[in-house]
Amino acid sequence: MSTSTVHTLGELANLLEVRLNGDPSVLITGLATLKSAVPGQLSFLSNPRYASQLAHCRASAVIVDAEYAGACPGAQLISSTPYVTYARASQLFGAERKPAAGIHPSASIAADATIASDVSIAANAVIESGVRIGSGSVIGAGCYVGADSTLGEHCMLYPNVTIYQGVTIGNSVVLHSSVVIGADGFGFAFDGRRSVKIAQLGGVQIGDDVEIGAGSTVDRGALDDTIIGQGVKIDNQVQIAHNCVIGEHTIICGCSAIAGSTSIGRYCTIGGGVGVIGHLQIADKVMISAMSLVSQSISESGIYSSGTGLLESKEWKRNIVRFRQLDDMAKRLRELERLAQGRPSAPGDSV
Repeated sequence: MSTSTVHTLGELANLLEVRLNGDPSVLITGLATLKSAVPGQLSFLSNPRYASQLAHCRASAVIVDAEYAGACPGAQLISSTPYVTYARASQLFGAERKPAAGIHPSASIAADATIASDVSIAANAVIESGVRIGSGSVIGAGCYVGADSTLGEHCMLYPNVTIYQGVTIGNSVVLHSSVVIGADGFGFAFDGRRSVKIAQLGGVQIGDDVEIGAGSTVDRGALDDTIIGQGVKIDNQVQIAHNCVIGEHTIICGCSAIAGSTSIGRYCTIGGGVGVIGHLQIADKVMISAMSLVSQSISESGIYSSGTGLLESKEWKRNIVRFRQLDDMAKRLRELERLAQGRPSAPGDSV
């Protein structure tokens, strides 16, 4: 990827706090993969499976661990964490142009809203009564910020974000298009004839440095607030239900759904398409693999999975039939063990 940003390798080494092997005056105009890079671009190796591509890489420099420095024909930026260094480099070359401060004439701003002087509010945005928006924040076109909500400093709301009333958002929060914060939690009581709605009286609290992907929803609490901790990253099309608590620096991948009143610890990773049922407790530093269903609390850190791996369809169908027979097979096995050991049958051993 090329941009209008240009850095020398010497500048990059200083900015990224890594060691340079090579000419510090070489100009770098962008980033690219090992396979597609051309002179003037910077690439990186974070996965050893791609190490064979180093020998033929045309990039002017590559971010690598010291172990692979000798395999690069060009210059190297030596890093103990190449992927993190690449992430930081991407920010240097991919920074978006920040809109100028000011309020578009078509925006609707309540008279008692408190908005810092350097905030940018784009066309057709609506800012309701009692809203407070901190310095350096950007409100994209068509956004709605409900009454008595608070946004901290340097927040970025992409077009068509909806924030309901009474939501508190920290500093440096990024909300992508079509994110909804503070919608009603899914709460109903059945009276024997129909479902009676439970008014959702809580709010949402979002900590600093949170990013939420396009089309995701964080519901407000029924009584207490739904809480998204500092540094949490949520992918596209994720559902966070009412009264959930998501611990600091946890990552939730796309299309996952967290049911109500579940508490997820710090530094967890929730894979894509994961379902977590309500009222569970998940410990810190838990990793849940993609497409898993979490139906009970997890009290210890570690990697957890559920479901079956991908198989050719005919084999999968045969295995499903066997899966249904497991209980009967277990009983038969116990009976065979009893007969082999000459033990009398017990009620639990009967076929």
